[in-house]
Amino acid sequence: MKILKKILLALLVLFVIAQFFGPKKNEGDLKSIEPFLAETNPPADVKRILEETCYDCHSDVTRYPWYNNITPVNFWLASHVKDGKKHLNFSDWVDNSTKRKDHKFEELIEMVEEKEMPLPSYTWTHSEAKLSDAQIASVINWAKTVRIKYGLEPKAE
Repeated sequence: MKILKKILLALLVLFVIAQFFGPKKNEGDLKSIEPFLAETNPPADVKRILEETCYDCHSDVTRYPWYNNITPVNFWLASHVKDGKKHLNFSDWVDNSTKRKDHKFEELIEMVEEKEMPLPSYTWTHSEAKLSDAQIASVINWAKTVRIKYGLEPKAE
């Protein structure tokens, strides 16, 4: 029993020390998203969906919840943000070719249509990010319109 207490105390001390270390936060400027918004011109409802559902993981601007101050949770969240930005980053939109932008919208449509985005692990703690069927339809319609604008997607017949 003594050894177990020592192990638990050592783990507690390590946990407390770990709280002083954490990953770099993803706290960029909202202005980094403006070129994306200007180019894709989402309607107000879609813009709100993007703000509430997408930007935390897919831009340089993350709104951190209180539990991000707890190590190792903050490393898990940082990993999600890094992975999300690797797949789609609205903040570096202007650096993409038209073909890549079109492909990103193709993927966006697929992921939202299949309800793979937003991730369930995100919607557990962000209930406002759970998309209704009407919201999904709005995002998909907007994304298809943007793809037509890029001229790489055949126009609907």
